[in-house]
Amino acid sequence: MRLPIGTRLSVTLAAALITLALTVPAAHAQTNCELQRCQPETGHPLGKPGTDNIVVISHVPLPGERFSHADIDVEQEIARPFVYIAQRFGESGFYALSIEDPARPRILYRWTIDNPDLHVGSGGLDPRYAKVGNRYYLVLSFQFAQGGPDADLGAKVFDVTGLPDPSTVREVADLRVPDHVGGFHNIYTYKHSDGRALLFAATMSEDIYVYDLALVAGGNTEPVAHIPVPSPEDRRTRQWHDMYVGYHPDSDQDRFYGAGTGGYHVFNITTVEDPELLTSVINIPGVRDGHTFTPTPDGKFALGISEPTYQHAPIRTFDLRPGVEGGQRAITGSGIGAWVAKFDGATHNHEIRWPYAFISGQDDGLQIINIMDPTDPYTQAYYITREGPMLYGPETPYATRGFQYGGVWGVDVRNADGLIVVSDSTSGFWAFQMEGFYGWNGNAWNMPNVSSAQDWDNGPVVQASRRPY
Repeated sequence: MRLPIGTRLSVTLAAALITLALTVPAAHAQTNCELQRCQPETGHPLGKPGTDNIVVISHVPLPGERFSHADIDVEQEIARPFVYIAQRFGESGFYALSIEDPARPRILYRWTIDNPDLHVGSGGLDPRYAKVGNRYYLVLSFQFAQGGPDADLGAKVFDVTGLPDPSTVREVADLRVPDHVGGFHNIYTYKHSDGRALLFAATMSEDIYVYDLALVAGGNTEPVAHIPVPSPEDRRTRQWHDMYVGYHPDSDQDRFYGAGTGGYHVFNITTVEDPELLTSVINIPGVRDGHTFTPTPDGKFALGISEPTYQHAPIRTFDLRPGVEGGQRAITGSGIGAWVAKFDGATHNHEIRWPYAFISGQDDGLQIINIMDPTDPYTQAYYITREGPMLYGPETPYATRGFQYGGVWGVDVRNADGLIVVSDSTSGFWAFQMEGFYGWNGNAWNMPNVSSAQDWDNGPVVQASRRPY
C-alpha cells in the first residue's frame, strides 16, 4: 500500500476528487488510512515526521525571526562542501555553511545588509553560486521596497573562492535596476554552451535580465540580453516569477523555461541576445500565472506550479512535445497529470533528478515524488520539518483556512552523493539522504545528464553526455 500522504490523482479526476473532499465529512475527506493511525486532516502517520526511507543527516537552526529564511543553493563539488541560505526579514543577508561532514554542518559566515532596520520589503531571497575561470561567486537577489534604502538593488555578487576562510569573502558588485525598483524576485545561474557563465534575473518588469558574470566581475554591470514575457498584462508589474535554464542535446539548443504571466514559456536561447519563443503552456484551468516550471532532462515533459501557490493547487505535469517537437505555439488544457501532498497545503519550488522530483512543500516539508510516468506521479518519500501544528502561522491568506506557507522554502540536491538539502523558513537548514538515492547522473537512467547542477569547467554539451562510470 502506498503512503497516504502523496495523494495521487489524474487531471481528469481532479474535479471529482475536489467535489468529494467538499462533500465528505472533514474527518474522512483527506485520508485513506485508519483514523487511529493517521492525522485525519493530512494523512500523516501519528508521531512520525517522515517516511521510513528518508534519514535526517543533520539540522542546524538558524537565527532570525519566524518565516524569514528563504532559498538554498549547494555547491556541487565535494571538494567545496558549501551551502548558502538567504534570509529575508530582520537582518537580511545570507549564511554560508560547511557540510564537509554532512552530519556536523557548521555556519562559516554570515553577511547582513547595512542598516537592516531601515530596509523594508522581502529582503534577500535567492542565493545562486557560479564559477568564472578559477573564481567562485555567490549572487544573492534582493527585493527591497520603496520607503527605505536599496529599493533599486537587484542583487549583490560576492567572491567566495576562499571559503572555508570567512575573512576572504568580499563583495564584488551590485546589480541595480533604478528603472524597475523592487529588485530581482528570482535568479538562476547557467553555464551556456558558448562558454559564458550567465545570470538570469526576474525583474519588476516584463523582462528577464541576462548578465555575463565575467563582465560583472570585471565591473560591467549592464545586462547583455533581455527575455520578454510573451504576452504581458497591465495587472502585473513583475511579469516573470521563476526560471530554469538547461541544455537540450537532441536539438543542440540552450533553452529557457520561464514561469510567468499567463503560464509557462519555453525559449531557444542558443543565441541569448536573440531569444526565440518555441512554445507556451497557457489557458490552464486554475492557473492564471506560472510560479515554477522545470522540464525533465530530455525536455519532453515538465512540472509546473501556479502563482500564487494557493491552497488546494496541485503540481501539474505537462507534455511539451507538441510544442518543442511539433511546432505547436500554444499548449492548452489541464496538463497530463497532477500531484498534491494534501488538499489544504501548497507546494513552492522543486528540483528534478529524474525519475524523482524533490519538492519544497512549505507546510508539508520536503516531499519527493516519482515522475517516471508523468501522467501518474506518486509519493516516494517525505519529511515534515516545520515546528508546531500543521497550518499554524501568523495569518490566514487568501481567505482560506490555515497558513500553508510555513515550512520548507527551498530544496537542492548534490548530484555527486545524492545529499538533499532544504531551507525551512523558520527551523533553518536540514540535510537528508533517501534510501537508494546516493547520487545522480542522467545517463544512468538513459537520459541526458542535465539538471540545475552546472559543470562550470566543461560546459553543458560535455556534461550532458558524461557517463556515470
